[in-house]
Amino acid sequence: MSPSVTVRAPGKINLQLAVGPLGADGYHPLATVFQAVDLYETVRATVRDDDEIRVTVEAPRTLGIDTAAVPTDASNLAVKAAYALRAAYGMDLGVDLHIVKGVPVAGGMAGGSADAAAALVACAEAWGMAVSRQELDTIAASLGADVPFSLHGHTAVGLGRGSDLSPAMSRGEFHWTLATQRAGLSTPAVYGRFDEQVADGAPVEADPQISQELMAALMSGDPHRVGAALSNDLQAAALDLAPHLSRVMDAAREAEALGVMVSGSGPTVAALGRSRQHALAIAAHISAADVADSVLTASGPAPGATIVN
Repeated sequence: MSPSVTVRAPGKINLQLAVGPLGADGYHPLATVFQAVDLYETVRATVRDDDEIRVTVEAPRTLGIDTAAVPTDASNLAVKAAYALRAAYGMDLGVDLHIVKGVPVAGGMAGGSADAAAALVACAEAWGMAVSRQELDTIAASLGADVPFSLHGHTAVGLGRGSDLSPAMSRGEFHWTLATQRAGLSTPAVYGRFDEQVADGAPVEADPQISQELMAALMSGDPHRVGAALSNDLQAAALDLAPHLSRVMDAAREAEALGVMVSGSGPTVAALGRSRQHALAIAAHISAADVADSVLTASGPAPGATIVN
């Protein structure tokens, strides 16, 4: 067994998030296009002499990430991943998990899911398990809809609950400005407001479909076409719960972003630039407008969970 293994996994942006009506099973059918970006969660797994699974969390001060909002008990997704992996293979080994956060907390960018994906790979390696990515996929899907994507990264289509993945053809590199807020948005609350809007007559597709316009734009590698094709059915609900996000979107448009949207369930706002330099210029404009607590830039697509030592 390796005594200590470090793995990093990426955050994500939903380039499209099409949401169907709430089903009898309590879930919404989804059609989504994920893109992984080069903001990473890093998880170090160190084998323990006992059967305890413990977690600690830190973040670079420069990122302005509030680690106090990250649980360090059994509700932490990385801890859940370690327990799930151990249970699936009848093991009783322990591990210390140390997370270095690089993805905004509660920002709709799947930082917790990235922690889970990284923990699965790190624990499997540290515990000396000969486990394939396909086998990890099954465990990942049981932990949350975004976890399988964090394992694989790049650009992918997600159907069903979002965990039925297939790779998406994409050319080139895309450069994003990400405006974050200290106060997160609860994903269940955003979906709940979406359901209320549907009950009040907002249109909804019973069987949401992937945008062919977006898929063609990704294959072309043209950021102008991708920006014009971005969509998020949860955006109206997120803006209703957090109206100040509209000011962030306005600031990004003033900086001539090619496309602007709330990422996932929010509150992170993602703006697509023409180039890396343009993304930096958008970030500077949003920062000057003083409408976000932190502004980052990132590029995608990025690889999935990767062992780094």
